[in-house]
Amino acid sequence: MLKVLIVDDERLARMELERMLGKFDDVVIAAQAANGNEALAALQVHPVDLVFVDIKMPELDGLAFARAVDPKVHFVFCTAYSEHAVQAYELNAFDYIVKPVAPARLEAVINKARLTHGVQPVQPQPQPDYLPDDHGLLLKFGHDFNIVRLAEISRFESIGNHVAVYSSAGKSYIHASLSKVESRLNPSAYFKASRSDIVRINSISRIEEGMAAGTFSLFLKDGSVIEVSRRQAQQLRKVFSIEHF
Repeated sequence: MLKVLIVDDERLARMELERMLGKFDDVVIAAQAANGNEALAALQVHPVDLVFVDIKMPELDGLAFARAVDPKVHFVFCTAYSEHAVQAYELNAFDYIVKPVAPARLEAVINKARLTHGVQPVQPQPQPDYLPDDHGLLLKFGHDFNIVRLAEISRFESIGNHVAVYSSAGKSYIHASLSKVESRLNPSAYFKASRSDIVRINSISRIEEGMAAGTFSLFLKDGSVIEVSRRQAQQLRKVFSIEHF
């Protein structure tokens, strides 16, 4: 992670830079300061890799602050006044950004810092391939086939090598494992009650304590009752923020 100190006498400028840096998963704002003196104190407590500092500040300006700090510290001067660039680079500035800060320019600075400090950029995690609610499944009911939208399905039940699908159109079967079905369902919309049952959360009408200690019973809007295993009971509490029964 790249640890950063932001130094600027304008609060809005600090907030904006913090917002822009927040888009980088491997950047941490270690501290912020409104002037050079505050920044010197912050560096005593928070060792950082990079300092973004304004030049024109009261008390101790950015250039004077940089002169007072160990030259090993990497400074990125951020200022609306480009005429200070020569002075900044005389101080071995790591980089120089003219305000308003352009996102592409900031990204170039962060990439440069990554190379300098041997930090590998965080690779974005692939997003799960969840099926949308309007996704249609071709299901067989008797001799007929119907298209049933995912939003219409209230429950999936594992039965041998098949999964029973319960919907407003009735009960049907698909040849798949429950784990494969689960991998395509958004966990914010579906809850795995046990090893054999997955229910749509908004199809639950009420929840009661189960017959066995530490379990629950889910009463669905279609009248069916699904038992929640002891293993999944804690997860159910998290889903509904249940603290006590």
